[in-house]
Amino acid sequence: MVEGNWTRVSEFILLSFSSLPTEIQSVLFLTFLVIYLVTLLGNSLIILVTLADPMLHSPMYFFLRNLSFLEIGFNLVIVPKMGTLVAQDTTISFLGCATQMYFFFFFGVSECFLLATMAYDRYVAICSPLHYPVIMNPRTRAKLAAVSWFPGIPMATVQTTWLFSFPFCGINKVNHFFCDSPPVLRLVCADTALFEVYAIIGTILVVMIPCLLILCSYTRIAAAILTIPSAKGKHKAFSTCSSHLLVVSLFYVSLSLVYFRPKSNNSPESKKVLSLSYTVVTPMLNPIIYSLRNNEVKNALGRTFHKALGLRNCIP
Repeated sequence: MVEGNWTRVSEFILLSFSSLPTEIQSVLFLTFLVIYLVTLLGNSLIILVTLADPMLHSPMYFFLRNLSFLEIGFNLVIVPKMGTLVAQDTTISFLGCATQMYFFFFFGVSECFLLATMAYDRYVAICSPLHYPVIMNPRTRAKLAAVSWFPGIPMATVQTTWLFSFPFCGINKVNHFFCDSPPVLRLVCADTALFEVYAIIGTILVVMIPCLLILCSYTRIAAAILTIPSAKGKHKAFSTCSSHLLVVSLFYVSLSLVYFRPKSNNSPESKKVLSLSYTVVTPMLNPIIYSLRNNEVKNALGRTFHKALGLRNCIP
């Protein structure tokens, strides 16, 4: 339909990595497929094991289970559309683009706050170990999880609804591998100054508030660890939060490089590569990090597999 000098856009074309040779795109397709399957399998195993094993029913693993749910959601929103590299069908409907953006914001914002909640959980465990079971009782941790998930709803709703209420000109090529706000915003035929101010402030708040909470928690944790007299005790205390620290570092470093670099140093191609780190790679690495660096998870995985094999052997 034509409205004045504007053509109403009914679908978008994700340019993705179309500038690369076909052979490299095929390699990327296989790589993304492997990452997709590993991410789903790894996070699903974390969820199943922390539910099935009584030894992993502590608050720490409750929040880890929530993180795995988020990572699966993140993966399902972003990666399947990247599988169209080989088919060369990179179109996405107007509603599909809006839906993808909504859930991208929802899961991304929720993960920022959940990582902060997990840092608070480690703070209580290390700084108040005797009161930990009382403070982090089932009701409290359920409330903390709900508070972590909730901010994603208004942020995603406002930003997505506002952005897709703008008129779009005839150009419908999104220079990215998913419908992120900046590349879609470039296609708008209207004054977006107020929206851009809102988006910048919202992004800073969503990233900085959890980041500050994490820094505060780990400052107190570091101070508490330094007061432990034995080296073994210090190592044990640090090991309980090392996996979380590594996950936080991977997530926030890549996120900051994408959204807080100067525009002059932020070409579309470099942004695509950096975006892969927190949208595709990090969700795959999280269960690996928690499995390899956590003896309780490794032991629980072993018990679960032995139990499954034992049940299988009993089947006539």
